[in-house]
Parts: sequence; structure tokens; C-alpha cells
Amino acid sequence: MLESRASIKVRNGKPGDAKAIADVFKESWQHAYRGIIPHSHLEHMIRRRGADWWRSTVRAGETVLIVECSGEVVGYTTLGTSRTKGPYQGEIYEIYMLPSHQGLGLGEHLFEAARARLDSRGLNGLLIWALSENFTAADFYWRRGGRPVAKTIEKIGGARLEKVAFGWQ
Repeated sequence: MLESRASIKVRNGKPGDAKAIADVFKESWQHAYRGIIPHSHLEHMIRRRGADWWRSTVRAGETVLIVECSGEVVGYTTLGTSRTKGPYQGEIYEIYMLPSHQGLGLGEHLFEAARARLDSRGLNGLLIWALSENFTAADFYWRRGGRPVAKTIEKIGGARLEKVAFGWQ
């Protein structure tokens, strides 16, 4: 549990956050996907999404929310209109936390902020996709009321990986 003195803040990402977001991306992806996504492909994906990529993404107007703990960026989420046709109009594309800050309740703050942002846009229903082998993510979504609503196979770096969509009405 976080010390009561720690200040937690969820806010819009800014171009100046790009390096911190890239660091969260790198550490969280290495932690979550090592042994699932083939190593060379995982490292390529991480290199591709460095600070310049995140700076460009934020400047382009993509919705990126970050969570800060005592002024340090420790997690982020990206969200918007669902990329899948169906009853789920909103989607959280990504939600990641530094491994050192997982299990402290910060992910829940970030998740709820993303849900509120999608609700404020009038988007009904929420969808999040996760690799089936990412048991930590699946458990996180399940504990927040998400239930599997679809599955697909995606080829990533030569591996055929199952993805599950968790949905909220």
C-alpha cells in the first residue's frame, strides 16, 4: 500500500512527458511480455516506441492519460473509440504501470479515469484486449468487472498469440 503522504494524480499526457512514458512502456512491456512475445520482436517494438514516438502521439491529439505518484510518471493509458464493431463503443487501447508500482492501487485510479473520460464522450460500453498469456492483465480486468467477450489469434514476431477482449456494458 502507498504511504498516505504519496500524492497520486491522473492527468493528460503532455509532449514533455514523452521520455517518462517511453520508460514506462519499455519497463512494463519487458516485464509483461518477456517469454510471450519473441524476444527480438519485443525489443524492436520497444525501440520503435521511444520518446520521439510518444511526443508525436501526444502532439497528434491522441488521448494519453498518465498517473503520477509524488510527481513521478509511473503509468499511462491510451483510449478512444473502439476499433471493433459491436456494442462496445469505447476502448482502452493500452494501460501500463511500472512494475515497481503494480499492485498499489495506481492502476485502478488510471483505469477509472479512463472509464470516466470515455463516459464523458458518450461512448457506451468499454473494451480492452489482452494477450491470453498475460495473466496479470486478465486478472486486473476480471477484478474490475470485465468479462471475456471475444477472442482472436494475432501473429506477432512469428508467434501465433491468442488475444482476449474484456468487455464492460
